[in-house]
Order: sequence, then structure tokens, then C-alpha cells
Amino acid sequence: MRIFLVGNGGREHCLAWKLKNSANDVEIFSPSKNAGIQSIANFVSIDEKNYEEISKFCLERRIDLVVVGPEDPLANGIADFLRAKGIPVFGPSRLAARIESSKSFAKEFMRRNGIPTAQFSSFTIEQFNDAVDFINSLHPPIVVKADGLAAGKGVVVCQTREEAIKVVKQMFSGEFAEAGKKVVIEEFLEGEEASVLAITDGENYVLLPTSQDHKRIFDGDLGKNTGGMGAYSPTPLINRPALEQIENEIIRPAIVGMANEGYPFVGCLYAGLMVKDNRAKVVEFNCRFGDPETQAVLPLVKGDFASLLLSAANGKLNKDYYQGNESKFSCCVILASKGYPDEYQKGFEITGIELAESLGCVVFHSGTLKVDNKLVSNGGRVLGVVALGDTLQEAIQKSYDGVDKIHFENKYFRKDIGAKGLKYV
Repeated sequence: MRIFLVGNGGREHCLAWKLKNSANDVEIFSPSKNAGIQSIANFVSIDEKNYEEISKFCLERRIDLVVVGPEDPLANGIADFLRAKGIPVFGPSRLAARIESSKSFAKEFMRRNGIPTAQFSSFTIEQFNDAVDFINSLHPPIVVKADGLAAGKGVVVCQTREEAIKVVKQMFSGEFAEAGKKVVIEEFLEGEEASVLAITDGENYVLLPTSQDHKRIFDGDLGKNTGGMGAYSPTPLINRPALEQIENEIIRPAIVGMANEGYPFVGCLYAGLMVKDNRAKVVEFNCRFGDPETQAVLPLVKGDFASLLLSAANGKLNKDYYQGNESKFSCCVILASKGYPDEYQKGFEITGIELAESLGCVVFHSGTLKVDNKLVSNGGRVLGVVALGDTLQEAIQKSYDGVDKIHFENKYFRKDIGAKGLKYV
């Protein structure tokens, strides 16, 4: 099977790793300069924003499947463009991707389909006074979201009404460019966050192991939101009754609702949830695999992953390719550049990955580059160190043992990844 992979981060390195290990005959092509992806895939000198160029390559090289990692190309219609050329794509259409690319669309979709979520309302800049009135009707904390894509950083939890009004003004003033021209204001949901990923062909689906991400930059969930500082899987926060409620009230209604409204969702549907008292409400939907959740989840998945994604892309999900999950826990700790998610330096040599892997860890590259035959840091998030264990505590310990072996200047990481899950074990 020949697969073209779109994307450049740790999620895509993990996808490449999982796809390559699915079967002996998988060959992967990628335009990414991520050193981890290049160690697995055949490098292709293509601008991945040039869909015509991608389609030409895929047709000439008889690519069987295109797997799209990030949300931006999906929101921009890459799946529609390639499917129109007869190329199978694992990833939703532009209309289906609105479940992530427009928070107001997603919230209205949930309201129409009876999917549990927070009370909310949406406003444009012309409706600023109405937004202020709505804020004054809510009890703090209050959540303000930029409507469009903002790399996971367009959500602010405001502790006072005054702060919420200030954030709305900032978003309308252009802080998030196009993404902030419309805002969603909603009540704050109490509980703990968790994630569920579903592989779907637009009708049928399989659920992957649950996970819990750690978005804040500092230990104890303090500081700014990031793209994710680590994750573990599965999370004991979601027990069997909670998972049944999530499947029956969230995942299935979302897949059925999108098909009924004329834009069936083909790809990975990500449900970001708030769980309290064994019941979940949707914080957000994403139109693709989460990052870093993917790095924690996929090492637990058994079966022929490449064939599973191909069957979904072809509209006939074959659940036989999904053979359940390892009876283990996994932990992924992100190594970042000091200063992230704000200003940071890059270009520092990385050493010790082989030592971490000798302990049984798998190391995924989020932002790395090969320069003069040396591996250097090339992003805010640099590496994801993943380990499996028979218990969550063992997985956490093994992951941090691997972290200790890896060195680069300005290395930063949270020291409490997975700790939230231990109180449920």
C-alpha cells in the first residue's frame, strides 16, 4: 500500500510509525522535513499547500491513500480536491471539517442534534453590545472562544465578567486575525477534560482508547494554553457507563447528524469532553487526530491500521482490521523549548534519543530537523516521549526515565503528566 502523508508534527510522525508498522508492504511518502517522519517516509519535494501538485504526484505514483494530519488543509478543502481526482483520502470534506474550523457552526450543530454541551451564544463585532449583555447574564468563570482555527490557543477561560469583555475586545481587534472576527461565549463546564477518538466512514465507526491531554504549560494545569504538553491513555476518568453515554449521546449522534445534514464525516472525529459524575459534555469537536493524544493512543491500538484507514476512506469501514487495544497504559511527555508557547529559541542539538529508546520508549518528533547530519530542535514542541506499562504509574515512570536520557539546550517539560489519572486507579 502506498500512502501520502500530509503534516509535519508529532502526530504525523506517530501516524507514519503506526501506518508503517501495520503491514510489511506499506510505503509512505511525505513532503515533511521533520527528522522523525523522514526516518520512515520517502521525502517528496512538494509544497503541501499546493493541492494540484499533490494530486499530480499521487496519480503518477499510484498512491492508494492520502492521510491528512492537521486541521488547516482539511478546513481548506484538500479532501474535496483530491477526491474529485479519484484519490482516496482519510479526512473529512471542507463542510464536515467545519465541526472544528467554526466553533459557532459546531455549537449550533450540537444544539440541532441534541448533543450535550455548554450554554452558549455567538457574536460578530457588530454585536459587541449584545455580547456584553450575554456575558453579564452568565456566572463566572466564562469561556470566550475565537470562532475559527487558532492552533489550539483561541480559548480563554475568564475569571470575571470584566475579563471576558476585555478578551472579546481583543479578539475583535484582530489578535487572532480571521479566526477572531466572530466569537463564541459560553458557560464554564465543571469537571475534568478527556478525549475520545472515532475512526469513521461517515456511517460506521470504531472507538479508539480514551485519553487525557494536558494543555497548560505549567505543572498543576497552570499558565497559558499550549498545543498540548503530554497525554496518557486510557483514562480511568471515563469508566464503562461514561463511555456508553459518550458513544450514545455524542459520537453516534454527531456522525448520524452530519450524514443527515449532507456532509458525512469521513476520518477521525475527535471529541474533547468535560466529564463530571460519569457524564460528559462536549467542549469541542476536532476534525482530525489530536496532538499529543495520538502519540499516547496509537501505540495501544492492535490490528492493521493502514487497512482500517483505507477502508474508512473508501466508505466501507472494515472493523476486522481493528483488533482492540493492548491491556496496558501509555504516557506521552512532550519535551518543549523553554519559552513556548511564546518566544523560544531553536537550532539546539538533541542527544540521547537512542538511550531513551533502549529503555523501551518510543520517541516521536514534533519539531526537529537534520542539519549537517545533526538532529536539532526546530519548534516549540520538540519531542514526545512515549512509554507503555501494565499500570498507569509504570507507564508514567518509564516515560520520565526516557525523558531524563534526552538532552538539548532549553529543554522544558511538565513533571506531572498522567498524575491526574492516578487518583482514579
